[in-house]
Amino acid sequence: MTSEVKTRAGIKRQIRLPNREAFKIALRSVRIRFWRSCITMAGIVLTIAFLSSVLTSNVAEQALQPVGAQDIAGATGNQATQMWLVAISLLVCAVGITNAMLMSVTERYREIGTMKCLGALDWFVVKLFLIEAGVLGLAGSLMGAVLGFLFSLLAWMAQYEHVFTAMPWRAVFARLAMAVAIGAVLSVIGAIYPARRAGKMPPADAMRTEV
Repeated sequence: MTSEVKTRAGIKRQIRLPNREAFKIALRSVRIRFWRSCITMAGIVLTIAFLSSVLTSNVAEQALQPVGAQDIAGATGNQATQMWLVAISLLVCAVGITNAMLMSVTERYREIGTMKCLGALDWFVVKLFLIEAGVLGLAGSLMGAVLGFLFSLLAWMAQYEHVFTAMPWRAVFARLAMAVAIGAVLSVIGAIYPARRAGKMPPADAMRTEV
């Protein structure tokens, strides 16, 4: 019994790959399934663009509009409505990511089974899918944050002069960074269930599956 435990421990140490290799495998999977990855990332781009546009507009509204011209009650109600719409869009985006990653797991049954037959640990398989989702989420969030910021900035430039001098850029960039972080974290959270499903897949069942 003791020798069996030692053997299992030795195998775990032997097949554990560094994070760098897991990252390379995840990037290769994104390149192989480029168009499916683009479709998944498009939902993230649109959601984060909406979020960053709302956040930028809120900061610009406080900085550019005169105090006497602000309708406090109306502005509060408008911001509450916008935040509710943002929350709904984030939820829809998370569901879309989960569905896309489940389809990716289904397409890669044999690949997962081969890795596990060669000795890949459950956590390594889970890590591959989480890294892949994180890469897509980060890239999509960066593009979405830039698009939303530019859209909001152009809208305010059409209404007010001297936007560049009056805009509190530190607050704007802080909101954009928050939007990017939310998108990346949301992508990883949406991939947790598909990644766990892939990690727990029995190798024999995966190899027998016809997709």
